[in-house]
Amino acid sequence: MSPGAPRYNLARFDLVSIRLVVDCVQQGSLSAAAREVHRSLAAASRRIRELEDAVGEPLFERHGRGVLPTAAGRVFARHALGLLQNLEQLGSELADLRSGVVKHVRLCASTAAINEFLPPLLARYAKLQQGVRVELEEQVSSNVVAALREGSADLGVFVEGVETQGLDWRVFRHDELVLVLPARHALVGRGAVPFAAALEEDWISLSDGAALLQKQHEAAHAAGKPLKLRMQVRSFDAVCHLVASGLGIALLPKTAALPMVGAMKLRWRALADPWAQRRLLLATRAGAQDPAVAALADFLAEPSQNAKARGRKEQ
Repeated sequence: MSPGAPRYNLARFDLVSIRLVVDCVQQGSLSAAAREVHRSLAAASRRIRELEDAVGEPLFERHGRGVLPTAAGRVFARHALGLLQNLEQLGSELADLRSGVVKHVRLCASTAAINEFLPPLLARYAKLQQGVRVELEEQVSSNVVAALREGSADLGVFVEGVETQGLDWRVFRHDELVLVLPARHALVGRGAVPFAAALEEDWISLSDGAALLQKQHEAAHAAGKPLKLRMQVRSFDAVCHLVASGLGIALLPKTAALPMVGAMKLRWRALADPWAQRRLLLATRAGAQDPAVAALADFLAEPSQNAKARGRKEQ
């Protein structure tokens, strides 16, 4: 706590009142929130007033149609939601212990890793290690690395190109980027095409932070042309639907793209650029020693890597 910061009486922050604030913010109604926590409107109103006294700020503005959170109310609700989610996770893990699950491993992975490789691997691991529960979260590659560094993930899979200082990493898998095109597009043809030859087109790509989008920007800059980014979405499936509608072309990993290309009657074409051949990396924080995390990493890693050292330590 910083010098001069107010000290709160945490005993006044009971869980029912905390959940009441979250429900009020989400529903915009004190009476609806009161029903959610099985309290009368008068009791709920009293709890909110007590929290406001403890915080020293009003949490809500009352009006005829309900309540609106103040700035303090929004901050309180954001932290309260995180607290409640952590408590629910605690309850879930305790229940898992009773049912024989002795370890949770938090795996954070990029969209490419999930779409191309991870589901069958995790299904096999679940059968082999029934006492381990793998919790999977999807993020863009830069956020995967951030989650590893801040400790919110035990293991990460991401596309090479993100700064890996402070991580132990090894190769997870290789993939190839290809152009995805509408069926009658001018670029449909045989043989590999340079990325620069497609820079006059409108592009559909993933959201900011994705390694794939970063590579497109870098390649366009190297070619001295702008990337005409028309739309950005969060999934490969959404990218392909937009391409199928004629709104632009896209660059996607071949393994993930081909089933959608066939289903949506699209076309694909290889890229001639060396950077279209990519590596996906598997990483933990440097020096991590958890046996369950290490066992999952060994299982997931590319077979040729298992004969090598567990990972490289970046200085």
